[in-house]
Amino acid sequence: MESSATLPLHVCHVKKTELVINRLHAFLHGIALLSLFYYRITSLADIIRNRDNTLLLPHVLILISELILSFIWLLSQAAKWKPVARKTYPERLPGDEKLPSIDVFICTADPNKEPCVKVMNTVISALALDYPPHKLHVYLSDDGGSVATFRAIKQAWKFSKLWVPFCKKYKVKIACPEAYFLTDDESGPDGKFQSNEFIVEKKEIETRYAEFKEIVAKIIADTSISVSKDHPPMIEVIDDANDDGIDSNQREIPLLVYVAREKRPSHPHHFKAGALNVLLRVSAMISNSPYILVLDCDMYCNDPSSARQAMCFHFDHELSPKLGFVQFPQKFYNINETDINDGQQRSVWSKWEGLDGIMGPILSGTCFYIKREALCGTQKFREDVDFIKLKKCFGSSNEFIKSISIYHKRNYQIEHKFRENKVEEELQLLASCSYDDDTKWGKEASCGV
Repeated sequence: MESSATLPLHVCHVKKTELVINRLHAFLHGIALLSLFYYRITSLADIIRNRDNTLLLPHVLILISELILSFIWLLSQAAKWKPVARKTYPERLPGDEKLPSIDVFICTADPNKEPCVKVMNTVISALALDYPPHKLHVYLSDDGGSVATFRAIKQAWKFSKLWVPFCKKYKVKIACPEAYFLTDDESGPDGKFQSNEFIVEKKEIETRYAEFKEIVAKIIADTSISVSKDHPPMIEVIDDANDDGIDSNQREIPLLVYVAREKRPSHPHHFKAGALNVLLRVSAMISNSPYILVLDCDMYCNDPSSARQAMCFHFDHELSPKLGFVQFPQKFYNINETDINDGQQRSVWSKWEGLDGIMGPILSGTCFYIKREALCGTQKFREDVDFIKLKKCFGSSNEFIKSISIYHKRNYQIEHKFRENKVEEELQLLASCSYDDDTKWGKEASCGV
């Protein structure tokens, strides 16, 4: 018997049947194109040689258009040349105490276009990931600075104190409550029918979820949901620090932080990219996890084990030094049965499998686990590096630069550290709209120092 330390954390298989079909199709298609171009060129040569009344321009235009389309087709074959499939073995990972911490970034901007209930479902699904709670930190970026979103996230936190333990206890496979209750089944883990205790608890959670949605709906009705384009930064850890007593379930809930960066009409905010920049800086001061999960506010975590699956690649000693991120493709459900417009993006899945066979897929902007080091380039730091050069890359915050050079510290009592006045002032600076001014950040691919 091999020990788990020697067994691979993941395997990669070439999809040989698809490979043969794709390459055979490319070969036959290529022969057809060569025959077509031979015909076009010989036809043009005959027209030029005979100098008859046949118009030359239409033939030239057709040839040019066919050359362009053929070139596009040729480029597309790269995504079909070597399709691969991967399988992970999360059970072979080291114990929870050896797993690295993860920061989750969720971005929202406008509660009018992105309903609060859906956004909070994404937040709740992230809190319910199958990962050690003290090593998971969820940040919600509210670019609109909406009071409704801020009040809603507090309600989401309260509901999570019931939902997350329920998911852990019964190993719920669908971490998003909205999607879970739509399944309308009475089965627990592995699809097996559970005891009366499970059914009673599920109905209780469903009732609490309905109450949560009613409260959020009331918040939306009673609160202005206008989007602010002129507001100061606001950063707050969502917890029960002000309560008289602390619920024991709180220890089972990951850290949740609300971030509304400063926005001024006179400063460009760079949309989602600007929001992620602020989250990167703010999280470095609070949790500074070496890995980051980025989610759009409408992309809930449909598989709670995704964090452990991603670590199967990041823990590979041969692959990890060359690995920047692990991409989980987007997938859409509740699609029309005919799905004539490919709403489930099946074609995209097949392309990503092909791109994975030739050094990896593109970054889709959501649903990926990326190394903080890949963004900040900490491996290039030298002990004798000029601090002034670092400030030109990463801004004026000394504390932020120190966190980058370390890029991962041991977890500590984050809430107490966060409430120190010095740290609060530093966070206000890092979330300001002018922090990036006169720096190389965003202008160079890597701040090599």
